[in-house]
Amino acid sequence: MGVEGGAQLRRQILDKAKRIVIKVGSAILTNPRGIHTSFIADLAREISLFKKEGKEVILVSSGAVAAGRKKISWNDAVPLTMKDKQALAAIGQSCLMRNYEEAFRFYELGVAQVLLTHDDLSHRDRYLNVRNTILTLLQLGIVPIINENDTVSVEELRFGDNDTLAALLTNLLEADVFVCLTDVDALYDKNPQQDRTAKPLHLVQKITPEIEAMAGNSNSLLGTGGMQSKIKAAKIVFSGGGSSIIGPGRVDRVLQRLFRGEDLGTFFLPCTERMKSRKQWIAHVLKPKGVLTLDDGACIALTERGRSLLPAGIIEVSDDFERGDAVECCDQNGRIIGVGLVNYSSADVRKIKGLHSDAIESVLAYCDSADVIHRDNLVIS
Repeated sequence: MGVEGGAQLRRQILDKAKRIVIKVGSAILTNPRGIHTSFIADLAREISLFKKEGKEVILVSSGAVAAGRKKISWNDAVPLTMKDKQALAAIGQSCLMRNYEEAFRFYELGVAQVLLTHDDLSHRDRYLNVRNTILTLLQLGIVPIINENDTVSVEELRFGDNDTLAALLTNLLEADVFVCLTDVDALYDKNPQQDRTAKPLHLVQKITPEIEAMAGNSNSLLGTGGMQSKIKAAKIVFSGGGSSIIGPGRVDRVLQRLFRGEDLGTFFLPCTERMKSRKQWIAHVLKPKGVLTLDDGACIALTERGRSLLPAGIIEVSDDFERGDAVECCDQNGRIIGVGLVNYSSADVRKIKGLHSDAIESVLAYCDSADVIHRDNLVIS
């Protein structure tokens, strides 16, 4: 696709967009004095314009820890422990929301705070409850403002960064566009701080290994999400059939200019085939609890023939997991070929690996399924 054709397609996609997820990071939400109130005021104004156009907007906002740090004048030279971050998030989150409420009230818009942990999305029923809550807020004309619940999150309950959280919500809510506003202008083909010939990529048709390698060229100075996490987020949104934009958050009227089709930031085209909602949940939300190493025949059956995983194709079982957990499937070289939900615990899979399915009942004294992972619960990488 040529540059002109890509720009035209970009404008068409953005013109049709009805539901938008916007993520703003700590680097543009805070300044040396604390919360960047003028940025929040500008953001509220731009979102109010989207609302007048009939668009629905979900805002994913970082900044609680950074705001708390500024409020109590925390020494920047002192590294933060997990308990420090949790305490600072509690201090900063209320400040952050107060600023949002005041900014949106000026445009007669209400806001709602939604704090999430990874655990809220890893259980299918709670995952759907989150969706229903946010959709109800949108129906009421409220702007949902979502953040990770840093106050209670521990390592196993964390998303890692709000880029990932925003991408997961984009797919969960079937939003058309994910906009990530950051302190980096765009994705560059080279490191612009080290190479003057570096050029921004304004259009990405598909996220290839070469594109992922370019993500190491730029890093944000604040927050947990560098460019690599933003590319990961764009991949998640791509699988759900949505488009993504990495935009320069410090540019005046950036949202209006992006949606007018200006060559700002980097635009990622959507895929042509949307992954089913349940498989998105398996592939991107769940954290694998173990690894199954497969023989060559099983790898071919899964990747080329769309088959289920039978115990006969399993060579090795790593780590401990229970029935219903997500596990990775790897070839003998350690390459991940997919992830899926297992029908048996790790202890039972160790007993039946390499055996024909007919032998499951005689070995385990029960047989819930002839396959270890059914193809409907398997996502190929």
